[in-house]
Amino acid sequence: MAAAAAAASSLRIATTRPSISAASSKVVKAGTVSVNASWDKKLNSTHHLSNFGCLSAVPTCKKNLSFSTKALSDESSESNVVSCGLPIDLRGKRAFIAGIADDNGYGWAIAKSLAAAGAEILVGTWVPALNIFETSLRRGKFDQSRVLPDGSLMEIKKVYPLDAVFDNPEDVPEDVKANKRYAGSSNWTVQEAAECVRKDFGSIDILVHSLANGPEVSKPLLETSRKGYLAAISASSYSFVSLLSHFLPIMNPGGASISLTYIASERIIPGYGGGMSSAKAALESDTRVLAFEAGRKQNIRVNTISAGPLGSRAAKAIGFIDTMIEYSYNNAPIQKTLTAGFIFLQYSISYEVGNAAAFLVSPLASAITGATIYVDNGLNSMGVALDSPVFKDLNK
Repeated sequence: MAAAAAAASSLRIATTRPSISAASSKVVKAGTVSVNASWDKKLNSTHHLSNFGCLSAVPTCKKNLSFSTKALSDESSESNVVSCGLPIDLRGKRAFIAGIADDNGYGWAIAKSLAAAGAEILVGTWVPALNIFETSLRRGKFDQSRVLPDGSLMEIKKVYPLDAVFDNPEDVPEDVKANKRYAGSSNWTVQEAAECVRKDFGSIDILVHSLANGPEVSKPLLETSRKGYLAAISASSYSFVSLLSHFLPIMNPGGASISLTYIASERIIPGYGGGMSSAKAALESDTRVLAFEAGRKQNIRVNTISAGPLGSRAAKAIGFIDTMIEYSYNNAPIQKTLTAGFIFLQYSISYEVGNAAAFLVSPLASAITGATIYVDNGLNSMGVALDSPVFKDLNK
C-alpha cells in the first residue's frame, strides 16, 4: 500500500483548462498534441504538470510538452503519442466533501486536487461555521487558495450545511435546535444532506470524510470522561459510517469513498487524548469492513489516508501540533513539510494528501480498497526518533 501512496504524487491530471508554465506565473498559450485515439478517444486535453511536482508521471518527460486544446481524431499518428504519463481524469465525476470550513485543511487540499482532475465539487460545512465560510468564499477571501495549477479558480458548485454527529432530525436534541449558531439553517443532518444532494444533483461518484472532533482531546485517556470519549468516536469515526450509509444509495457504482486518519491509531502519541486515538483506530477498522460491505453491495471502494501532521486551524486545538510537525520533519525518512495547499506565486505545490486522494478515487486505483494509505513522508515506518541525543553521532 505504501507504493500506492507514492504513486499518487507521480501521476498526471487530465483537465480541459489552460496551463501555467513552471517558469512563469503567466498563462501560456496552448498548442496541440496528437494522442492515439485508442488510448482515450474522449480525452480532450492533457496538462503537463510535472514542473509543479504535482501528479506528473514517472519517468518524467525531459522536455516540456505543448498542451492539447482540440478534440482528438481517429487519424492521430502513433508517432505523436504522449507516452510519458497516465491521466487522472475525473471529468464527469461529482464529489461530496464533508468537513470543509476554511482553506487550510486537508479537506480543502483534497477538493483542489479533485477539481484539478476535473471533478465537480460539493461541500458539506459544519453548521456553526457555515456563514463565515460562505461569506469568505463570496468576498474572495479564499481566491488565492482556490488557484489551481492551470491558473483557474476551483469552483465549489454548492455548499451544504452539515452536522455529521446527527443522523436524522429525530436525533437532534432541543438545546441544539434552539442554539443560535444553528438558526437560519435547515436540512443539516446526514440523512437530510444526502437527500438534498439527491434532489439537486441526482447522484455522486466520490464521498470524502474530512472531519473529526474530540471535545476532550487535550486530556489523557485516563482522565477522559465517558461522554467525551463517546463524543470523539461519534464525530470522528461513526460519522463516516453514517455518511457512507446515507450517501451509498446515491453513489454511482464504481465510485469511491475516502477518509482521513492519523498514526495515533496504532502508535502512542502523548497529548492526542480524549479518545481520539481510539476513534482513529475505529475509523481504520471500519474502513476495512465498509470496503467489503459497500464493495459487495454497490461496487464502491473505501480507503483511508493516514496523513502526517498539518498545522491547520482545527489541529491547533490539540495544542502541540507545531511540535509534531517539527518531530515529523526531524525523524521522517523524507525531510519536507506536508502542506494542505500551495503558494502559487512561489510555485510551492506540496499537495501530497490531495494528490493521494485523487489517485485513490480514480480508475487507476480500481483494485485498491480497504486500505490505509500513509502519506506522512514515511514517518510511520520509523522505529526510533533520530533527533534523540542517543543518535547524535549516527550520521557522522
